[in-house]
Amino acid sequence: METGIYCLVFANPPAVLVVGRLGPVAFRPGYHLYVGSALGPGGLSRVRRHLRLSSERDRAPRWHVDRLLLDPRFRLEAVVAAVTSERLECALAGAIAGDRVPCFGASDCRCGSHLLYRPRDPTAEVAAAFGTIGLAPTVILAGDPVERALAPGVKDR
Repeated sequence: METGIYCLVFANPPAVLVVGRLGPVAFRPGYHLYVGSALGPGGLSRVRRHLRLSSERDRAPRWHVDRLLLDPRFRLEAVVAAVTSERLECALAGAIAGDRVPCFGASDCRCGSHLLYRPRDPTAEVAAAFGTIGLAPTVILAGDPVERALAPGVKDR
């Protein structure tokens, strides 16, 4: 499986979630964007894991973003992903405008947050941000044939 980076685009009402060591986190209504990397041996199959967790909600949370994926108030609207072997998720997070949710999803880096807030749907802007860091993104909207877009037959981790 190819490696890369991705951005999950969630729509949500106002909500408060307990997120691991971060404790209670208040989320404003609108859109929250999570920027992640899929550079390990499973590559972009990590995105398939996120998509499945969002629809089935059948596993215990492992990462901060899992709290959003497991909560029915957070609707996964889109995934924007690109193939790369470089650690560009912090550059991508920096290229996307929006308010940061402090410390969310950034425990393995120094950029402060991989979760951003926007009041309106930012999917087109997220795709454009991939271009600003030299990547050609694939955009998968809710309801798209995700299995074909993310290489069918790859075993999820």
